[in-house]
Order: sequence, then structure tokens, then C-alpha cells
Amino acid sequence: MNAQRAQEISSSPTRANVTYNGESIYIEHVDKQNGTATIHSLNEPNNKQSVSVTNLNEQ
Repeated sequence: MNAQRAQEISSSPTRANVTYNGESIYIEHVDKQNGTATIHSLNEPNNKQSVSVTNLNEQ
């Protein structure tokens, strides 16, 4: 995924099916300049992490 698409998904009122390492995640914030996103697992909303947007997959 690219940073622009990740930003579109995080801004959308509709939840998109996005995975990171095969696990469904929610994109909280996108840093387009650095190409990273703050995400959390749908199963663990308090476990936030910053990852490269290239590692995110839209299903």
C-alpha cells in the first residue's frame, strides 16, 4: 500500500479491510512524509505500533 491510500482509508468513515502480517488492523494515523502509519490490531486496540505503509495490505 502507498501512503496516499493509507491516508484515504484512515480518513474514511467506512472501515476498510486492511491487514498487517495477516492480521486485521485499524489505521489510526498516517505520516505521509515518512511513509509510516500508526496502527492497532482489531483484537488489541491498546497495542499501537508504527509500521511502514508498504507492509499494509488492503483486502
